[in-house]
Amino acid sequence: MNLGAGVHLTYCSNIHPGESWAEVRANFDRYVVAVRDRLMPEGDFGVGLRLSARAAAELSEPAVLAEFRDFLARSRMYVFTINGFPYGAFHGTRVKEDVYLPDWRDPERLRYTDLLADLLVALLPDALQADPAIDGSVSTVPGAYKPALGGPRDVALMVEHLLRHVAHLVELRARTGKLIALALEPEPHCFLETIAEVVAFFERELHGPAAVRRTMELTGLDQVAAARALHDHLGICLDLCHAAVEFEDAADCIRRLDLAGIRVHKMQISAGLRLPTLDAGALTALKRFDDAVYLHQVVQQGPGGLTRFADLPAAFESLQGATVDREWRVHFHVPIFLDRLAPFASTQAFIREVLAIQRERPVSTHLEVETYTWGVLPEPFRSGTVDGAVARELAWVQRELGA
Repeated sequence: MNLGAGVHLTYCSNIHPGESWAEVRANFDRYVVAVRDRLMPEGDFGVGLRLSARAAAELSEPAVLAEFRDFLARSRMYVFTINGFPYGAFHGTRVKEDVYLPDWRDPERLRYTDLLADLLVALLPDALQADPAIDGSVSTVPGAYKPALGGPRDVALMVEHLLRHVAHLVELRARTGKLIALALEPEPHCFLETIAEVVAFFERELHGPAAVRRTMELTGLDQVAAARALHDHLGICLDLCHAAVEFEDAADCIRRLDLAGIRVHKMQISAGLRLPTLDAGALTALKRFDDAVYLHQVVQQGPGGLTRFADLPAAFESLQGATVDREWRVHFHVPIFLDRLAPFASTQAFIREVLAIQRERPVSTHLEVETYTWGVLPEPFRSGTVDGAVARELAWVQRELGA
């Protein structure tokens, strides 16, 4: 949805299971059209597209791409952002730490992301009413899963592949006039986890003199243009669940990103679980959220500061009786319109703080609701239809923004 002032709101189609293009395309007819009809009886409806490597390859066939472009035009829809985080299967099978593979050490991650950028250039509308120029964004893994990294050589590999992708985006812009940005998505227990780690990595590796020189070599740009290209084409996807789970301060993390010149190319509006006190009832109820599909990282705030756990079982194993003066936040996406999920709370308050800032001036021009856990969410929190729940989430965001 075009909210004006260059800001666009959507939801991510990764909530609908589908690894082949045929499955993704069917989800548009079954779900996306229904959400559009609930929210946008008139006007253009923005779409956040998730493509696995398989679906991306299938969509790249000229006849298939032409059919989808025609469908979007007939259906009053436009694609402005792609979720390029999960490369392979994302529903109905064990995902856990494999969701980060291939990571940015692997040239296959570069090949896949280059293809997503090519597809987005082909799908971006030339213009919308009151928005003559629309940029595109692709969100991606936060480098790699932190326990999988081996040292400086791994970091150097990630940087080289990211800079090669920037060179591809520079070439696309020169050829088509369309700007596509890559948005690294910080996540608990990953190489880029906290805003402090993001700022340090960008200042040291992605915006520093060595990165500028390498971009000049790869693109032929002069020093000023190469530095500008790094800022234009590389930034972050700020997932509000991830940031809240890390106990970030909303205003402070946005201020630090601004000061470092790191653009928030996409903001994913999502909520996690919050246990203000670790009482027996809450801990027992939390075990229902320990599914076999996704990682549910836990960050504990206690007398000794923050303690991080890779998944719920590790957090449960850490308990040695003493649970007073401790709060847990859990990476499990829950409906953003719920503040209370008895006996828990959610991190909705963090979303409200960030959207209040967004009301004053855009933190990001690409806003995407991303509650992908409907298939594993315990009852009664997933009652009703999926399209109804998604429409309710988008309407909630609109109200918070005064749109």
